Amino acid sequence: MALLLPVKGISPTWGDNCWFAPNSTIVGDVIMGKDCTIWFNAVVRGDVNSIIMGDRVNIQDGAVIHCTYQKTKTTIGNNVSIAHNAIVHGCTIEDKVLVGMGAIIMDGAVIGTGSIIAAGAIITQNTVVPPNSIYAGNPAKFLKSVTPELEEVFMRTANNYVMYSEWFKVSN
Repeated sequence: MALLLPVKGISPTWGDNCWFAPNSTIVGDVIMGKDCTIWFNAVVRGDVNSIIMGDRVNIQDGAVIHCTYQKTKTTIGNNVSIAHNAIVHGCTIEDKVLVGMGAIIMDGAVIGTGSIIAAGAIITQNTVVPPNSIYAGNPAKFLKSVTPELEEVFMRTANNYVMYSEWFKVSN
């Protein structure tokens, strides 16, 4: 069973059909919509500020979602995929975003709707990524616009992670 803990009397809450891996950690002021999945060794730590997630958000293996005390909360929109070992810290991620493996998004950053943050990219503090942009590198820079052919990846990935979680529900 996932480690679910209150912090200062505030417990995580979530909508229907969410799934949490047995060794995931979710603590404090965390609010999730429906169909969210938190995968193996992922940490969602709402201890020093709040974390708010929309529907169909998947936090994949080893990812860390955190915020900054008395400064920045973390807000994640709908249909967002946070890939393996990514770090999302005190920022805003709008709808239909893919954060690649090992990417880091720092305090005050805003990731616009329909954007892709490439694997290993580092989005520095207060960076604003315009909607439908692909950012890569360290520090991350604009690479190119999201093409119509790429747009389907957001919904496909979000929906696939809901499907994958069903496999674990059946086997338990």
